[in-house]
Amino acid sequence: MDLLALLLPDQLPIWSSLVLILASFFTSALTAAVGLGGGVALLALMANLMPLAALVPVHGLVQLGSNAGRAIVLVRHIAWDLMAWFAAGAVLGALVGGQIAITLPEVWLNIGIGLFLLWTVWGKAPRYRHTPKPAIAVAGFVSTALSMFFGAAGPISGAVLSGLDIPRQSFVATQAATALTMHVLKIAVFGLLGFAFAPWAGLIATMIISGFLGTLTGTRLLGHMPEARFRKAFRWVMTLLAINLLWRPIGDFLSM
Repeated sequence: MDLLALLLPDQLPIWSSLVLILASFFTSALTAAVGLGGGVALLALMANLMPLAALVPVHGLVQLGSNAGRAIVLVRHIAWDLMAWFAAGAVLGALVGGQIAITLPEVWLNIGIGLFLLWTVWGKAPRYRHTPKPAIAVAGFVSTALSMFFGAAGPISGAVLSGLDIPRQSFVATQAATALTMHVLKIAVFGLLGFAFAPWAGLIATMIISGFLGTLTGTRLLGHMPEARFRKAFRWVMTLLAINLLWRPIGDFLSM
């Protein structure tokens, strides 16, 4: 227990840290087994257990490993010309979004993340056809700026990429590379803005390891279960977590 106390952040009870480490395993296993949004599920749980000021930087670093692995495996399929456009917009988006995110009151972060989670599980990402390549720069700006608040905004860049005439492998590889770019920029900007990653380093490292193990064992653990059942359960669990986030500011207002 003393070792855990040294390894895990003081800002969280030990039980919360252990829940997050286990959640990293199971959300990674879930993604590997049935293709569900494990990153969004982990974001939702983290938002309910840890300080919101640390949520996006810590989530970004934990997810960095997952996207990096996929991008490395498929590196030869990445559309580098599209990545150049995306990165140009993403750099500006990270700087603008980061400056706003650190000044936004916690109550609005609660509301924003709650609504974002509801849109993720119940909404439908916009679809584009015959997307001009410069639109990738706009997608890079918008998705990266939003990711500074909400942790994950991949559906925006994915929707734009889907409108381009690129092979499926190239789409998957480039989508992984755009997500990796967002996480790298997010971590860099929050570091420049003064976020202290050191107190969270032990938790981040154990969550990355746990997530890797979850990816390796996901298919064996969950692959035989019906995907439709998991998708339905996922939606309702995310909805309850989002409602909890939205209820916090409402409850505080009513108790005034």
